[in-house]
Amino acid sequence: MPRFDFAIEPAWRIPLRLFGVTPERAFALVEEGALTVRFGHWLLRTPLSNVAGTTLTGPYSTLKVIGAHLSLADRGITFGTNPRRGVCVRFHTPVPALLPGGLLTHPGATLTLADPEGLVRALEKRPDT
Repeated sequence: MPRFDFAIEPAWRIPLRLFGVTPERAFALVEEGALTVRFGHWLLRTPLSNVAGTTLTGPYSTLKVIGAHLSLADRGITFGTNPRRGVCVRFHTPVPALLPGGLLTHPGATLTLADPEGLVRALEKRPDT
């Protein structure tokens, strides 16, 4: 099961830790028919069949990417740890992540991983495609 760690910017380690974002609790997993993203206190989990596509993205404005952010334009979620690069994962059916209980769902998630290309490759190889 491939695990993809977030690339945590050294200057943001302490502020992100306040939200539970540590190297142990900031990763994406492609496993047993599901994509799971843990970002400190937040969790996103969806079947691989719900992944509509991916796009490599970045660089970003630091203030717009560090931490967990909701896009007011499209309700997308960003789990950000650095301003350099990441991957946007789009979903067929929006998924909950930011608020508990599915009160808010997201059509996409931007993840600032150490190996965004690796996540793209892992999602392209998923068995449901």
